[in-house]
Parts: sequence; C-alpha cells; structure tokens
Amino acid sequence: MDFSFTEEQLILRDSVRKLMERVATPDYVARVDRERAYPHELFQAWTEAGLYGLPFPEDLGGAGGSVLDLALVSEEIGRTSADLVMAYAGALFCGLTVARKGSDAQKKKWIPALIDGRIKFSIGISEPDAGSDVGAIRTNARKDGKDWVLNGRKVWQSGAGAKDNVICLYARTDLEAHYRQGMSLFLVDNNRPGVSMRKLDMLGRYCMGTYEVTLDNVRVPEDQIIGGVNKGWDCLLSGLQTERIVVAACDVGSAQGAFDLALAYAKERKQFGREIGNFQSIAHMLADMQTEVEAARSLMYRAAWMVDAGKNAMNEINMAKLFASEVYVKVANLGMQIYGGNGYSMEYPMQRHYRDSRIATVVGGTSQIMRNMIAGGMGLKPQ
Repeated sequence: MDFSFTEEQLILRDSVRKLMERVATPDYVARVDRERAYPHELFQAWTEAGLYGLPFPEDLGGAGGSVLDLALVSEEIGRTSADLVMAYAGALFCGLTVARKGSDAQKKKWIPALIDGRIKFSIGISEPDAGSDVGAIRTNARKDGKDWVLNGRKVWQSGAGAKDNVICLYARTDLEAHYRQGMSLFLVDNNRPGVSMRKLDMLGRYCMGTYEVTLDNVRVPEDQIIGGVNKGWDCLLSGLQTERIVVAACDVGSAQGAFDLALAYAKERKQFGREIGNFQSIAHMLADMQTEVEAARSLMYRAAWMVDAGKNAMNEINMAKLFASEVYVKVANLGMQIYGGNGYSMEYPMQRHYRDSRIATVVGGTSQIMRNMIAGGMGLKPQ
C-alpha cells in the first residue's frame, strides 16, 4: 500500500484545515458548545467550499471523490471537534444512501439540494428499545391512498431539529415479516405536521443537538420512500462501510486534536521550575498517546484504501472503528490528567474532548458489537 496522497488530496486536506482555522476558531467552538447552538456559519462555509458535494458523482453536481477523500476531510474537521464532524458527515451518510438506492428523480431532487445547502439530512434509526438491535424498531408506517402514515418514537437523533432538516427515518412497513424484509426508509421533513421534538440534555456534543422525535400520524408522500417498500434493510447496509470509516476518521482526528492540546500545555505549564512535559512520567504518557493515534490512523487509512480498491474490508473497517474510538477516549482522559486541575475547568478546551469522546465507543456501533463482528469475521460465533 502506498501511504502517500495525491496532490489533489493534499490540497483538499490543507484547504479544509485552513477553513477550520479561519471559521472554527477556539472562541467560536467554545461559544457553540456553551450555547448549544448549531454551527450555521460553519455549515455555510462548508457549503461554499463544495465539501457537501465531495463524495457524489459529477452528474449530480458532486466532485466524484473517494472514501479516502471523505476520511481526510472528516479527520481534519475532527481535529477541532468530533461534534462538528457529525454536523458535516451525518448528512452525507444519508445523501449517499439516496444516491445509491434512490430513483433518478429522487437523486435529482435531493442530492443537489444537499450540496448547495438548501437542506440537511439526519439519521433516524434508534428507538427506546432499538439501539444496537435494529430488529427491535417499532416505528411503523401504513399505506393510506398515495401517502404513508407514520407513528412511533425515535431517540438519540443527532441534528434532527436543525433548520431545513430531513430525517432519513427507518420504519416497519410489514409487521408480519422479518425486519430485514419488512422495513422501509422514508425521507421525513422535520417540520411536517405530526412531527414533534424534544431536545435531550446530553453530557456532550452540544452544538449538533440530540433529540427525541415523536411521529403522530405523520403523512409522507410515497415518492419519499428510498429504495422501494420493504427495502430499508438494503438501504441501511449500503452505507455501513463508508459510515464506519468516516466515524473512525473523526475519532482519529479528534484524538489528534486532544493530543495536540495536551502536548502544547505540557510544553508551557511549569511546575518545580520546569515544563511538565520534561518530567518522564508526562513525556512517556505523551509518547504513548501519539503512538496509539498513529496506529489508529494507519488502520483507518488502510480500511479506506481497501474500500476504494474494491476489496472486502468489513473486518478492517470494524477494527479501525473499534480502535480509533477507544484511542480517542483514552487520549482525552490522559489529556485531562496532563491538564491537572485546569482540565476540570470549563475555561480550558480539554474538558470538551473529555465529554465528547465518551460517546465514541457507542455511536456507529458499540465496542462490544464491533468485537462481536470482528470475531464473526474470523469464523467465530460469540454469544
């Protein structure tokens, strides 16, 4: 494997880094976190830079970028904030599913609207009794004339309440069939009559907003089913590889961002007459942190390269996601230790990484599910 990037990829990475430094300043990130405000200014900057068009084909107005391109962008955004990555990438996961499984008319309607910033997308899967167990989804839809009528409740809905957002919502359309043959994917505008939301009070990742969404006889036109009736499982699986690579890239970038803060602090903070980074206990801690971040980065890049090369990479993707998420949690925790009492203060940025990192081993597949899947790829059947 060649670990070098093309000139275009280097330009892409550098341009995203400069954009983030210009718009997502430390004060800006602290403000949207403190105010729990959606990053509208950053969304606009990403739109103007064409980042929402990156992975889509050129005939839909996109740039025809690769999975590795998307990982590079997500890693750069993650250096600033994992929460901001989901404001960017969450919409793309849904858009890519529409591009893969939607009809020509659906692609032409929804993808250009996403690319130019007229709409956002969010993912609507989890329910009170359906997290890792997707088969436990109880939100249902019944046909009524040319519409479908949806009823149910979703939780942990990141970004669902954002302005102009469309929820890519999975619901049961055949209650008698196995969920793999009885689930469908609907596009539900978040301001449609019958949709109500409650913003949840979470430990971290404040600016995206996490919502409980209730659907009470919500009418959705039949042309807003993606992939066909009872084809939701195929839609869900179609984006799994890209989603987990991007989540891994987010965690790698966020771990690097937390490490960079810890290293800079260790070089500035003095105790007993010298910088704390020159004490062996701190220096070794930092050495281990950067080593593990680099290991996670290598796993992630290899998985992305394999997907772009058309190889079966599910186990490599799962390993990258598992390791990167656990490295981010570890680095943020050690970063808090290096900051000492200042790490516990809301005036310093490490506390945000500490809060935001904790969910990394849950979203996009828990560490336990990842280990089960990796073992399954080895021919084992863990119970």
